[in-house]
Amino acid sequence: MAAEGWSGRFARRAQARTSPELTAIIAGVPPGVLAMTGGFPNPATFPGEVLDEIVARLVRDDPGVALQYTPCEGLPSVREYLADRQEQLQGRRPERGEIIVTSGGMECIQLMCQALVDPGDAIAVEAPTYLGALLAFAGIEADVHGIATDDDGLRVDLLAEALAAGLRPKFLYVIPEYQNPTGRTLPLARRQELVELCRRHDVLIFEDVAYRELGFDGSALPSLWSLAPDLVVQAGTFSKVFFPGVRLGWATGPAEVLAELAAAKQNTDQCAGGLGQRMVEEYGRAGHFERRLPAARELYASRWRALRTALERHLPPGCSWTEPEGGFLTWVTLPEELDVIALRPAATAAGVAYVPGQPFYSSGEGANEMRLSFSHLAEAELDRAVERLGGVVRAALADPP
Repeated sequence: MAAEGWSGRFARRAQARTSPELTAIIAGVPPGVLAMTGGFPNPATFPGEVLDEIVARLVRDDPGVALQYTPCEGLPSVREYLADRQEQLQGRRPERGEIIVTSGGMECIQLMCQALVDPGDAIAVEAPTYLGALLAFAGIEADVHGIATDDDGLRVDLLAEALAAGLRPKFLYVIPEYQNPTGRTLPLARRQELVELCRRHDVLIFEDVAYRELGFDGSALPSLWSLAPDLVVQAGTFSKVFFPGVRLGWATGPAEVLAELAAAKQNTDQCAGGLGQRMVEEYGRAGHFERRLPAARELYASRWRALRTALERHLPPGCSWTEPEGGFLTWVTLPEELDVIALRPAATAAGVAYVPGQPFYSSGEGANEMRLSFSHLAEAELDRAVERLGGVVRAALADPP
């Protein structure tokens, strides 16, 4: 090793690519701590018993495809299935050149960065927004502009003001359903306003639909892509509705943009795994998504009901939270004088973990905000976790620094 160590040789963007919050989410928590951190699907929704037969059959009958490298854009039969699924779920069918397979939704974010963004280019995002996307945008040294949100999601009027004032983003990144981190959903009227605004200003919309199929009542508003397929690149993932270990997603949008994403993929993993692609195709064509998703939606709905009851019971006056209609997440706001990062050691000692709000903003806001996930803990555990959290908050309010 060099005498001065290796850190002096790291790229200046290396620090921006790391986050202690994200590391903590992935690494887990100490024994005895109830974690409301990661947006992880509940293992009870994983289709292990169905996959036994599918995997055995693919390995036995189709090893030359399932176990081999695949085309960069994805296997033709899988892309055909994805196009069928888009038509079924979103009412519009992408053409062959308008859809590719990705290694999860996060890779699609990285591909958009590689294909469209140079250092210093502007990107517009919701404030707050998905931490992983902010890390990707920081890693390419983009100029990120947060647009405030309210209970109905992105403030389209504020985006209009920013565009009128001269903001020219390479794209707007938005999560319309059950947003990460807030759990909010963009209403139909705002979706239409957003599409019209971005069309007038020639702004590409980058739509992340990671939680779209997990509405508690099974309903879904029109996607931005279905409203404006010539203006929207949609990124999807099977991590939430199939299982994360498959690391499989898709991108659909204008053919010109998708061709660049496919070219950028040649410099990442070159191709998504063939076995995972064929598993999704066989599972989907057999109708298992339709059969199993209702139970998953009800599981997450019951967890949210338990968490909402616990928040009402245990958090002191002055606290508020969002009311998701699907997905895994809610966004909690504490009294302004509290700092959730400063509270975290006390929370860990009390046996509860959450994700602080500040990392979800591009400009350092959210000191008194936190993200809670309700997807993984059992209902009784959610109540105990919020009881512990409430005790920490009450103690901090009674003894301010």
